[in-house]
Amino acid sequence: MEPYVREATSVDVASSLKELREARGISMRTLATKSGLSANALSMIERGKTSPSVSTLYKLADALGVSITAFFGAEAERKKIVFLKADERTHMSFTHGVFEALGGEQFSGRVEPFMLTLESGAASGPHHIVHTGHEFVFCLRGELEYFVEKQAFLLTAGDSLLFESQMRHRWKNHSKTVTTALVIISGFAEGEQLHAMHWKKGE
Repeated sequence: MEPYVREATSVDVASSLKELREARGISMRTLATKSGLSANALSMIERGKTSPSVSTLYKLADALGVSITAFFGAEAERKKIVFLKADERTHMSFTHGVFEALGGEQFSGRVEPFMLTLESGAASGPHHIVHTGHEFVFCLRGELEYFVEKQAFLLTAGDSLLFESQMRHRWKNHSKTVTTALVIISGFAEGEQLHAMHWKKGE
């Protein structure tokens, strides 16, 4: 039984990326430079020839000045109440996993919940994530290792983790099975792109 895996609307990362880039009047070459990606790699993603990793999605969101949920579709007017049926939420594939939006991309408040489904070996990338606010992680199935500063936490089904998000963090599915986790980020500063990575050279 898979109570948390439902049909959802799939987001085309290639189309979303191109729309976001063109809406901001940014050339592919400029975006490549700002994101630290090669022009060829960016072109491959925009043409749908390759699937970006989580690290790449974070880099692109940072370079575009948007939250990673902006890839879920055109930015719409924020609502005070967001109700989503299971088959209405959107999902976005990345290398070795899937993001599922849970309404944060439509909500006017300072909270963004999303679901992560991760294949074996999936990871947030070699660089740490840092942003304001608080981060809550609840493991629904499988195992997920979270690294916060110099501590490592192994979450299995039913385990949770709550921490201040300005602490450097990253995650990885070390297990041989699929992992699903609910992540809720709240209390972030107004106007901050909370998913944007703070890339540090040499880390």
